[in-house]
Amino acid sequence: MTPTKQLLSGFEPISLKQMDKVKLLNRMDTKYAFNEKLLPLLLQNLTAHYDILEIDEQREYPYQTVYFDTENFTTYMHHHNGRLSRYKIRLRRYLASDQNFFEIKCKNNKKRTIKTRITVEGYSPEIAGPSEELLLKLTPYTAKELMPVLTVNYSRITFVSKNMDERVTIDTNLAYKAGLNEKSFNKLIIAEIKQDKTEVSPFTRELHRLHINELRISKYCLGILSLYEGIKQNNFKPKVRSINHILS
Repeated sequence: MTPTKQLLSGFEPISLKQMDKVKLLNRMDTKYAFNEKLLPLLLQNLTAHYDILEIDEQREYPYQTVYFDTENFTTYMHHHNGRLSRYKIRLRRYLASDQNFFEIKCKNNKKRTIKTRITVEGYSPEIAGPSEELLLKLTPYTAKELMPVLTVNYSRITFVSKNMDERVTIDTNLAYKAGLNEKSFNKLIIAEIKQDKTEVSPFTRELHRLHINELRISKYCLGILSLYEGIKQNNFKPKVRSINHILS
């Protein structure tokens, strides 16, 4: 058993149903990136403060997400330019629970993340029916404008604070694909803290203890700039340098 798996086994489990009490679909997000070698050091002091999501006796579980954008990568460019409000539009498959969701995430002008999702049957990369209705209701886009531009696979570990006021996700083994192009970030960890309002928590204290600093870059944007040659990425260059330093 690896040091990380051994540490994960020490957390008390929480079920999907129990976790529904802390959905935080309207929230403040804080993101961090670091090398996988720091993960055991991060986890070792947190068992008293967090429970871990367990699905069918698994504590690490695979996700697959298809992201949609316009031909000109409008949603990517809005993220690159720091525009508020901006959107991510995606189809997400939870492989462990065999659930599929069409999801829309909006970062509004108060810098809050609002996620809306609906269950969909099957895993077809198209926007139709109830998914199209939701798209038209919540975004300025139409289904005809959007196409699948990126697929990302990764493993996720989810923690919930024992106070039920915070969720933390740890994403590992990121693997991107767009057409024939592929890119993996096997040593990169992306952690995201989801709270009603940004507050110092046991998790953030451990991150600071290990000198892991906030790094705001989405998995979607990282995938696009990694796989699409010629895409504008000037504003992301400092973050890309930070990630390259993390992986060196």
